[in-house]
Amino acid sequence: MKPTRLALPAALLCAALALLPACSGKSSADAKKKPTPQVGFVVVKPGSVPVPTTLSGRIVAFETSEVRPQITGVVRRRFFTEGGTVRAGQPLFQIDPSLYRASVNQASANVASARASAAAAAAKAERYKPLARIEAVAQQDYTDALAQARAASAAVQQNNAALETARINLRFTTVPAPISGKIGRSLFTVGALVSANQVDPLTVIQRLDTVYVDMQQSTSELLALRKALAGGGATPGSTAVRLILEDGSEYAQTGTVQFSEVTVNQATGTVTLRATFPNPNGELLPGMFVQARFDQAIDRNAYLVPQAALQRDLGGQAFVLLVGPDKKVEKRPVEAERAYGANWVVTDGLKPGDKVITQGTNNLRPGTAIKPVPAASPQVVKVRKPGQDGSGGGASGKQGG
Repeated sequence: MKPTRLALPAALLCAALALLPACSGKSSADAKKKPTPQVGFVVVKPGSVPVPTTLSGRIVAFETSEVRPQITGVVRRRFFTEGGTVRAGQPLFQIDPSLYRASVNQASANVASARASAAAAAAKAERYKPLARIEAVAQQDYTDALAQARAASAAVQQNNAALETARINLRFTTVPAPISGKIGRSLFTVGALVSANQVDPLTVIQRLDTVYVDMQQSTSELLALRKALAGGGATPGSTAVRLILEDGSEYAQTGTVQFSEVTVNQATGTVTLRATFPNPNGELLPGMFVQARFDQAIDRNAYLVPQAALQRDLGGQAFVLLVGPDKKVEKRPVEAERAYGANWVVTDGLKPGDKVITQGTNNLRPGTAIKPVPAASPQVVKVRKPGQDGSGGGASGKQGG
């Protein structure tokens, strides 16, 4: 008798069901052999960490001089090249000296006349002196002659002062450079009438081999810094300053903070800090916008935690995983607002001696049993012989560092 079509599938189903207990038993054994995860940790302790500050600033010339005339006259010549470099005392403009030279000649003649009058008055007083002693002339006549001699001497001094003033005005017809530096364009051309009380300068000179950087810091930041310094939680930092230029590049030279203003700008609520920078190549120009970075203080109670150890939850709260006293994972929220190098700076949430897990943090949950090892531990690799586990060979490793 031939078997029916339904008998063959039924036999196959019975064979498959017979194999299920054996498969189920093997899976349960594998689950029981799951190893305890090994993690690497570091022991943290408080240390001194710089508190970097970034402030916006503007470049200001080290010295600025607005060249102005001190007399009235017509500009006859210009002696400099616009945009060039000038030295202190170098002639820049020539103002028509004709009237001032004539004033010098007139003052010189007045001095000569006053000296002649003074000499005559002095001689007359000398002649009257013995005559008044023997009463050959009235005593009053001698007194008048002596007074005239002294007045003539004073007139000489007055005319000498007028002569000196005329010579000074004549010297002012040549306008010199008050300082050395880069000179701008000429605001008055040859033939222009200039005066001592005009509003606009003839030109402007700026010294740029050294420049100032004026930085603005809010009063709230300044008050917080002063409280930290007063409370002992921080110490004053370095005065060295680095500049970030407008194109994002870093300026090669390092500057120094000089001082902080003692008044607050009422319009912006900021205080001005000033730093000096060498500018040998003239790369920094007045009015340029820059970012200044420097360590304004040093936090003495901060913890440095590797960036791989710090995580954030969905709410943005930072936390780290610690090795608990029973070798189980402990979750600890922390305050970490800034990075320093390859580490996060933790200012709250940790205690000296805490073991922060830095390696093997994937899929760890609070309360999970772990096998902690120092993060510096070397990697341990176990090699199995081919066929030892029935898979034809393989390797298993434990990462401790």
